[in-house]
Amino acid sequence: MKATGIVYLVGAGPGDPGLLTRRGAELLGRAEVVIYDRLVNPALLRLAPASAERIARGHFQEAAVPQEAMTALLIAKARDGKTVVRLKGGDPFVFGRGGEEAAELAAAKIPFEVVPGVSAAIAGPTYGGIPLTHRAYCSSFTVFTGHDDPSDEATALRYEQIAKIPGTKVVLMGVKRLAELTESLIAHGLPPETPVAMIHWATLARQHSVEGTLATIVQRATAADLQPPTVLVIGDVVKLRSQLNWFEQRPLFGQRVVVTRSREQAGDLTRLLAERGADVLEVPTIKILPPQDRELLTDALLELNAYDWLIFTSTNGVTEFFHYFFKAFEDLRDIGGVRIAAVGPATAAKLKALHLKVDLMPADHTAIGVAKALASYESIENLRFCLLRAEDANPDLPEELEAGGGIVDDIPVYRTVPDTEDLDGASASLLAAGADWVTFTSGSTVQSFTARFNLPELLKQFPNLKLASIGPETTKAIQALGLAPAVEAKPHTMEGLVAALEKLRAPKPAARQPARQPKR
Repeated sequence: MKATGIVYLVGAGPGDPGLLTRRGAELLGRAEVVIYDRLVNPALLRLAPASAERIARGHFQEAAVPQEAMTALLIAKARDGKTVVRLKGGDPFVFGRGGEEAAELAAAKIPFEVVPGVSAAIAGPTYGGIPLTHRAYCSSFTVFTGHDDPSDEATALRYEQIAKIPGTKVVLMGVKRLAELTESLIAHGLPPETPVAMIHWATLARQHSVEGTLATIVQRATAADLQPPTVLVIGDVVKLRSQLNWFEQRPLFGQRVVVTRSREQAGDLTRLLAERGADVLEVPTIKILPPQDRELLTDALLELNAYDWLIFTSTNGVTEFFHYFFKAFEDLRDIGGVRIAAVGPATAAKLKALHLKVDLMPADHTAIGVAKALASYESIENLRFCLLRAEDANPDLPEELEAGGGIVDDIPVYRTVPDTEDLDGASASLLAAGADWVTFTSGSTVQSFTARFNLPELLKQFPNLKLASIGPETTKAIQALGLAPAVEAKPHTMEGLVAALEKLRAPKPAARQPARQPKR
């Protein structure tokens, strides 16, 4: 008999993937089935194994498939012996129907665990620059939902009581009944001039906030076309927003930026962009795989002591070469007395992390720059060079070295192939709504992205879309398409690329709206 699985009711937080708890990330990492709400940030799905079954809660329509069917699915998957993560927006037990699902699991004798999440009731005001409590204004706050059922005596809101409670009031899911809500609070004694703020898509780079009072907020929200999900904050603490609005002041706030690096490498660039307020779409276009012919690499490993120089042109080259090196040797000293050249600071940093000295790094972080720097360093005639880089790499460097009399072994330590998977819907989102920037960090990302999305046509479809290149070699690949990058990083690093975007920030498109989600 197959063992029963387990269901984890995990709070995904309000949207910013950085607000997921460590426990939630750990459970996602070993999930076999992930069932997620439509408001959960799809970026979190990258934490689940590629083999995990992903089921969007938004695929269910309330009228046709009620909550009972959702719970039945959880039970069925657990009875199949699966580890199920039910990923819920915010906190499962704060207006998330997590209590109902947990009760049904308990009745069915299905093991379960509830992992709290950061509620939008807390995070929404915080990202809007509004503290819920402040010694100069209030010492309490009240949270309630705008989706109450007035006909249910047990759960219906008592506006006459809510209006009299001191402190901040936070309303979740209150957009549709905003007029009724504000009129009822005023009618029961809350002053019409009470400050109000509404935060739409709170904690995300597309966050949009509107301020007013109880008397004016309906008109202002209508003018701004605010739709769910929106958090409503009522109280004098809203006055502090002009001082404390930290999130919406970030240098790349509101900019949608596509990262095309491989899944394994996208994290650093994504983090740098997200910290500056960008809405990051990870659309990996390449995968790093072993070289098709490893014989050249095997021979090079056996002859390391015969080389005068090892030359690395990318961090991938460093990672993949030493992956094979440590399979062949137990001691880093077996690399011998060879000197080492790196094309740029990121590659050099990767080598230094292995406690290897980089003897040469050109000021011009290009293949030609390496060749010229070597020629200036010493006569390269009859020196033996081992180039450790990608299959089918640009031939400029070996040709330059051989022209100077060097003896070159061009050793492929990895190859790049197109990545066409869309595990979290980022590719579909790009095609539906466009972006402000597409960043490229190598010629292979340009080529693979173009093969998948037809870059020239994408630029015609979204005229506000701009291209950002990390350096000259990548720019060449863009120019080969008859295009030009809006910026090229200087220095040619991830940090330089982000700094270039900050310097030449694209204007916000006037009419681009995120695709509407189906109603639950």
